[in-house]
Amino acid sequence: MPIELKMPALSPTMEEGTLAKWLVKEGDEVRSGDILAEIETDKATMEFEAVDEGKIAKILVPEGSEGVKVGAPIAILAGEGEDASNAAAAPAKPSALEGQDGASKRSPAEVGPKPDTPTGTSPTKASVETPPSSSTPAPPSAAAAAAPASSGGEGQERIKASPLARRLAQAQNIDLSSIEGTGPGGRIVRADVDAAAGGAPAAAPQPGGAFAAAPKPALATHAVLPGPIEQAIPHEAVKLSNVRKTIARRLTESKQQIPHIYLTVDIQLDALLKVRGELNAGLESRGVKLSVNDLLIKALAQALIEVPECNVAFAGDQLLKYSRADISVAVSIPAGLITPIVVGANTKSVSAISTEMKDFASRAREGKLQPTEYQGGTASLSNMGMYGIKNFEAVINPPQGMIMAIGAGEKRPYVINDSLQIATVMNATGSFDHRAIDGADGARLMQVFKRLVEKPLAMLA
Repeated sequence: MPIELKMPALSPTMEEGTLAKWLVKEGDEVRSGDILAEIETDKATMEFEAVDEGKIAKILVPEGSEGVKVGAPIAILAGEGEDASNAAAAPAKPSALEGQDGASKRSPAEVGPKPDTPTGTSPTKASVETPPSSSTPAPPSAAAAAAPASSGGEGQERIKASPLARRLAQAQNIDLSSIEGTGPGGRIVRADVDAAAGGAPAAAPQPGGAFAAAPKPALATHAVLPGPIEQAIPHEAVKLSNVRKTIARRLTESKQQIPHIYLTVDIQLDALLKVRGELNAGLESRGVKLSVNDLLIKALAQALIEVPECNVAFAGDQLLKYSRADISVAVSIPAGLITPIVVGANTKSVSAISTEMKDFASRAREGKLQPTEYQGGTASLSNMGMYGIKNFEAVINPPQGMIMAIGAGEKRPYVINDSLQIATVMNATGSFDHRAIDGADGARLMQVFKRLVEKPLAMLA
């Protein structure tokens, strides 16, 4: 029986996407793991791979199509031995992908730093959207969506894993059924296999429970402006990208739901700049050049370990306390902003952090980051010092409990050993979720961060 291939949810915040490019054509044979298309999500351009085997009977959505809803049919796959022309005309059954990527299969674990709060239907949102016609099929229930996934050979449940994860697991003789996936829809990815083999830790679990069930503010499909739009002024109407829509929604939710408290300190940078120069001289032969930001990532991670009361996330009736510091670092890209994560930054060398960040920044601007590389994190760091910004207050990236905003280092009159001298000083402002972090604990974190930056050898020991 023919199978419908549906637009997958390739990131937790994805509600619609752009089918950028088909990599197969009608009549092509495909196997499980073959890459079928490139899809632009709200974060990056991702590859859509086949789960079922068969022949592409009909492509329903042409490449270049924008605003394709998650769960919408995009192609029909003819099963083994089926005639492709007949399959294209016959009603199709749901694909095994539907249980993995369908819009009705969004789990609470999708709440995360670039993850989104689960969508809910609110009266306000329902009133501004066009109701579906009677001919439009309703989204499948979670039970119905999961059914096809368990219909594979001998009644065994299909294990959702990337082709790379399967190869690594086979090479290391690891049973995939014993691994819990952290990818989209519970899919097993490379990090999960590495963790099972005792390698790199998998992404930190994201809080669900009561936090995930918190009501999502209703947002109209069209922007509600504070006053009438002045159409007489010469202007250009630019359609919002998926990334910009996500940024707008998440920042609104953060400011509406999280009581922010802001704490600012002045930090002297001269010692850190001196150590950076000495380290770069020693690392030159390895082709590594440290930035100030690399050292600040390390300092924040170490500070979170020293003040564990700030390395937390609010989860309704629970407080999640993390035992490692995964730092989400804001990176500006043409479409907006993305926050790749330095996992376990407290245990990594500064040179390793530097190499990782250069790779992240390069691939982020190309839209090539994988979801596991920007979903998660226990705290964030945003540095606008390179733009000459002296001081700013960053918006918390839920469900994280804090974000550190870094201003520009500049020479200022500064009291050192009871005498007025000239020093290189920067402002650092921590934004804290006051539901989870008390002001005194936030102040201790700022003190430790200041101490580590002003005496950097302590964090390099």
